[in-house]
Amino acid sequence: MSFQTPITIASALEKIHRREYVLPAIQREFVWSRDKITRLYDSLMRGYPIGSFLMWQVHEGNSGRFAFYDFMRDYHERDNAHCAPTGPLGSRAITAILDGQQRLTALNIGLCGSFTAKLPRMWANNPLAYPKKLLYLNLLHRGQDDDLGVEYDFRFLSPEEAEAGTAGGDAHWFRVQDVRELRSARDVIRALQREGVADDDTAGDVLTRLHEIVHVTPTVNFFLEEAQELDKVLNIFIRVNSGGAVLSYSDLLLSVATAQWVEHDARETIHRLVDELNGVGQGFAFGKDLVLKTGLVLLGKGDIRFKVDNFDRDTMTNLEKHWTEIENALRLGVALLADFGFSGVTLTANSAVIPLAYYLHRRGLGDNYRTSEAFKDDRAAIRRWLQRSLMKSGVWGSGLDRLLTGLRTTLEKEGGQRWPTEAVEREMARQGKSLRFDQSEIDDLLDLKYGSKRLFPMLAMLYPGVDTRDHFHEDHIFPRSLLRSRTKLRAAGLSEDALSHVEDRVDRAANLQLLRGPENIAKQATLPTAWLRNHFDSDAARESWLREYDAVGLPEDVAGFPEFYEKRRARMGQRLADLLGAAAVTEQTVVTSDAPGAAPDDGPDPGNEGL
Repeated sequence: MSFQTPITIASALEKIHRREYVLPAIQREFVWSRDKITRLYDSLMRGYPIGSFLMWQVHEGNSGRFAFYDFMRDYHERDNAHCAPTGPLGSRAITAILDGQQRLTALNIGLCGSFTAKLPRMWANNPLAYPKKLLYLNLLHRGQDDDLGVEYDFRFLSPEEAEAGTAGGDAHWFRVQDVRELRSARDVIRALQREGVADDDTAGDVLTRLHEIVHVTPTVNFFLEEAQELDKVLNIFIRVNSGGAVLSYSDLLLSVATAQWVEHDARETIHRLVDELNGVGQGFAFGKDLVLKTGLVLLGKGDIRFKVDNFDRDTMTNLEKHWTEIENALRLGVALLADFGFSGVTLTANSAVIPLAYYLHRRGLGDNYRTSEAFKDDRAAIRRWLQRSLMKSGVWGSGLDRLLTGLRTTLEKEGGQRWPTEAVEREMARQGKSLRFDQSEIDDLLDLKYGSKRLFPMLAMLYPGVDTRDHFHEDHIFPRSLLRSRTKLRAAGLSEDALSHVEDRVDRAANLQLLRGPENIAKQATLPTAWLRNHFDSDAARESWLREYDAVGLPEDVAGFPEFYEKRRARMGQRLADLLGAAAVTEQTVVTSDAPGAAPDDGPDPGNEGL
């Protein structure tokens, strides 16, 4: 490995566009944000070092042995987030980037391409949600921004935003990629004249500096590795990249798989599967970590940790050999989660799907498992286990690899004919992850608030009459708009002492139900008794709903909400205790513990623990 003569940014980008510089398959995806790109450009303008690059010289005749990718130029969060393969490169020599991909890609996007991300608070299917933005530089600004820590004002803007900002007179937005055409100082002067800022000293200094860092200053410093053995190059890559937090062990595993798979492109295959899984039902938030971990579990790998020593050639070969079985098991497992009503919003731990996928793989089950009457009881057993494990805090957190290994062993021994709930829960209890609930945990569940991920599995367990294969909402029985209006509560006759009591309980479990999405939209802010009269045709149907949903004694107006809430909470607690096998919850106990001002706070929800 030797240090090479530095080159300019313009020269580096020309090599990228001629495919002299490419990305080896072991590289991860582009992950930088727009802010990080603009900070890189600010650092360059200020003369700060941006680090050396590590490149791999692939000799003539060897490039056909490996898979390579192009650099990202026009990034689109939804439609173009993955680097495209170069395809055959012939036998010519090329240079692959081992360290520096993110920086070079950021330069390529800023000087040659665009960055398109979804606007906040807009639906993903809205065509206006993804405005294409280019990198601009404000020629009239140069000075330390203490809040942002930058000196030069780089921003990603749409052409319309740049034009409007320039027209205002406080800024003059120059499209950064236009500097590529400014080859000399004379070109810079002409550009300032065209822009109408030739008489502004700041504009002259800023544009001249941009020209210098792109065309004049040899900024790209790099080391060159000429070894042609993949194992040696891979070891260098791992040593260079495993020290930081940006490149995860799953990135390394994917890198190794991509470099060693023969019949599949691992990167494209795994990314495609992740995208497919995340589009199931109401949508999930799985990542490649989940897919790769599932692969290690289903292969029977003894040590399933994301550890470099576990990424051996035999494991990668087996992963490719059994890939179809692995992805089919994951597809079926995620489809079952969606059938059970889970989604990225309600699934507290993505890793819960791994033992489910292993069980489906172990039995060789297909898509008919989701609907066949022959598997009805088995599906119900899995659903109850999932609900319990996702309602219980801490199950899918620390010790995840040990838990997954233990569950795999249990399912291998006792999961040949049916889902072995007792054996599975026995193994979990042995690892200190018992699915039994005590009284304090019951109380905690009853006081979950709207938006908690643990709320859905509890409501689905309590009230299984809702078809969770359909689109559903968590609905407030008494509308939030009524219970959060102190004016309306006072008008209903509630005392000042009761107001805070009501406001605290409006979003808690005893005022919530699962309701089909269209029904919830139609319901809007209707009082529950009025909704019942409109929704059901007969008194018998209304009475049946009241009993089924622990809502007997539903009052006509908000004045009766406090009493209704306490009684429904007590009935929910008794039902939940019966289902979970916990100690009985008396109505008096619940009412006393929930006296105004004494309600326990809703603690932090468990995040997406584990994977």
